Amino acid sequence: MAGIGFELRKILKRDSLTSVIQAYGIASIVSSGPWVLSIMALMIIGIISVDVVYPSVLIIQFLISVTYMMAGSLILSGFFQILFSRFVADCEFRGEDNRIIPNLFGAMLFLTAVSGVVGFFLLTLLPSIDFSVRICMLASFVLLTNQWIVIIFLSGMKEYYRIVITMFLGYGLMVFLAWTLPPFGLLGLEFVFCVSQAVLTFAFLLQVVRSMPGFAFIRFDFLNPHKVYASLIFCGLFYNLGVWADKFVFWFRNETSYAQIDVMRASYIYDLPIFLAYLAVVPGMAVFIMRIETDFTENCFKFYNSVREGGSLNTITLFKEQMIDSCRSCLYKIFKVQGITLALLLVFAKDILSAFGIDLVYLNLFYIDLVGVSLQVLVMSLLNVMYYLDKRYGALILTAIMVASNFLFSYISIDLGPVYYGYGFAFSMLLCTVVGLFLVDRQFSDLEYETFMLQKTL
Repeated sequence: MAGIGFELRKILKRDSLTSVIQAYGIASIVSSGPWVLSIMALMIIGIISVDVVYPSVLIIQFLISVTYMMAGSLILSGFFQILFSRFVADCEFRGEDNRIIPNLFGAMLFLTAVSGVVGFFLLTLLPSIDFSVRICMLASFVLLTNQWIVIIFLSGMKEYYRIVITMFLGYGLMVFLAWTLPPFGLLGLEFVFCVSQAVLTFAFLLQVVRSMPGFAFIRFDFLNPHKVYASLIFCGLFYNLGVWADKFVFWFRNETSYAQIDVMRASYIYDLPIFLAYLAVVPGMAVFIMRIETDFTENCFKFYNSVREGGSLNTITLFKEQMIDSCRSCLYKIFKVQGITLALLLVFAKDILSAFGIDLVYLNLFYIDLVGVSLQVLVMSLLNVMYYLDKRYGALILTAIMVASNFLFSYISIDLGPVYYGYGFAFSMLLCTVVGLFLVDRQFSDLEYETFMLQKTL
């Protein structure tokens, strides 16, 4: 996300209320636009299909299958998300832009093969679904897995507007097809989703190919064992597992779930509140992008540039102190804005659930989920700081704690009873926030020593 800071700083130089509003608007769209668009598109398709798809249980099966495909594709692509981002950044730093496209194709080929095999195996566990439906689901899963890598690549190219506009058009097409095509039950819904993901993936890829040079068709330099940062592989995997761990626990515990499509299960009590609560991250994410990618990034670049260019110790120390102050200020502003958002949502929680037609029996769970997702914004901010400081071990420790604690605490919360549902996720994010703050503070205190003395790669 580093490149968005340049765009935001350019807007903020106008020094007016309009420029501030515009900058925060862009930050919110970039950070949360794809997530909000996908949720809204699926909700609209569900509403449109109510009167044309019979029985209505097929709509639920479609939404559950898409959720599983999203989760699986994010976790599987997590092996390469941060690793490939680092590879692209290193290529740009060394002026080797012509190596990026061939390696992108190499990453996509590798992910296509792996996701195809994994998807085919998983679909054999769904014997009750028609073969044609399973083919659509397999194609969608492979496309989604590749799509996350291409989106990350476009982010590295600073093409944030293109990402949001393309996703708006792609999901708009999905809604249009769902509205206009004749009803074909579950097959029709899965086909529409598959077509929209194909359009999105290849539209993203077209923009990449037209913007970047390449000296070969396909390469696998990013897998070079002498240049691979193994810790980043697990950072990406653990983070995505950590995000979905509580959902998996609630999906596969008999007390909180029911079988919907063979092995695919859904939680009748957990799914609606948690996914609705995730919409609450938009203000916090906007501040996260605004503050981290402007103030902190600028001071971070000053510090490392002074190190590379042989600046004096006083200069390096000054830039370090400025970086620490900007980090502290960023976290405080994120905490303040997300805290205000959380307070408002807690006050109007009943009205929100009523507006979405959700029973108020979910109210207490919705409260605690709102707290959990608000803390998750802070965890994401702390991880971002660690990646800027190149503290891969710290990020690995934090993401490992995230997946382990979210799984364990969520499991225990079910054993304790319905009153405690959601507390596992919230306490996991609280633990990760506290540990993350401790790690970042410790990393800043040893920053000069580690920058100069510990430059071995993992």
